[in-house]
Amino acid sequence: MINAGKNMDWWRKARFGMFIHWGLYSLAGGWWEGREVPFPSEWIMKNGKIPLKDYKKQAGLFNPIKFDAREWVKIAKQTGMKYIVVTAKHHDGFAMYHTKVSPYNIADATPFGRDPIRELAEACRAEGVVFCIYYSQMQDWEHPDGAGNTWDFPDEDKKDFGRYIEERVKPQLHELLTNYGPVGIMWFDTPYEMPKKYCEEIADFVRGIQPQCLINSRIGYGLGDYRSMGDNSIPVASYPHDWETPMTLNDSWGFKEGDDNWKLPETLLRMLVDINGNGGNFLLNVGPDALGVIPDRCVKILKTLGDWLKVNGESIYETTPAPDFPYVLNWGGFTARENRLYMHVFQWPESPYEILVYTFKTKVKNAYFLSDKSKTPIKVLQTYESGRDEYRMRVLLPEKPIDSLDTVIVLELEGKPEIYHN
Repeated sequence: MINAGKNMDWWRKARFGMFIHWGLYSLAGGWWEGREVPFPSEWIMKNGKIPLKDYKKQAGLFNPIKFDAREWVKIAKQTGMKYIVVTAKHHDGFAMYHTKVSPYNIADATPFGRDPIRELAEACRAEGVVFCIYYSQMQDWEHPDGAGNTWDFPDEDKKDFGRYIEERVKPQLHELLTNYGPVGIMWFDTPYEMPKKYCEEIADFVRGIQPQCLINSRIGYGLGDYRSMGDNSIPVASYPHDWETPMTLNDSWGFKEGDDNWKLPETLLRMLVDINGNGGNFLLNVGPDALGVIPDRCVKILKTLGDWLKVNGESIYETTPAPDFPYVLNWGGFTARENRLYMHVFQWPESPYEILVYTFKTKVKNAYFLSDKSKTPIKVLQTYESGRDEYRMRVLLPEKPIDSLDTVIVLELEGKPEIYHN
């Protein structure tokens, strides 16, 4: 990863962001001509082998009259998300902003006639949320020289990928980086077998316009500033570089009719802790519908997360990797910040109401519930057993949890947290 001298500070402090997949595919909602097309809805054109001329007709019907950029940003902010990444152009090639490069965009080709990317950029700045852009740099199923559309443009020998880069990608990136204010991240995707020289050109192009704009690893070839893990993938231990997990809230990135497999708030909190505890950022996706509305069930789940973060945000924001324990912590997990560890207890113990942690060596000088403003001490017993050469820490708890989702205990340490490996 390339991040020397780059402005990673805000990103490392943020730890939690919102991903937004929204486009023409939101109108189809995973269905085409009365049949459900498998897999995530934003891939419907490719997975359904829908002819471009037919798919383009969606633009004439796309009129998200309920879209409110301020409401979207408000939802993100109330959830405790510090940055937003929104799709300016996904693989279908349709621009969700007013581009002058092609008439195939939301301002010129739809009854809506507005520029939602501009409205979101302005709303983010007003609310202090970092505005970031997703852009599909390799796949473009509308451009004859772009990658991915083999049913409308089957003759690969006729394609000039370099022409696509010069005619479509660079001009649109220039628009996005010069007309919408500071961009926190340019989030690229699916480089596949894209020639390295084009990846290098794009990375240099972005940095030449906005030097402080971060680039994720899906630019390809290690040219990004941080690692985007595989979709919905969480490392099992700390990772040695800056990284982020993009995660769906249900099964599809774009809105899909009938996809009600929503992750529960407690599941998402566990993921947030696992990701942050291993030193990463959590980029959680929402897929607004064709009217521009984030589904109600999604909003309710996010509100639950936001309510928890209002009380316990200290244990998430500005965290650094927690120590890697050599065994599974069935009760929950740790996050870390300076000389503090935060115990996230998802599974409350039964009698005798204590949690036993093996191999933790550092002396705990104080412990209390994070939600307790009086910081009433919690009893922590630390011992060393010479026969087994084993350190033990017992945290004594009340009979009932403070928070049914995740009770957080602050452990103030005398030094850097240390795990003893004998």
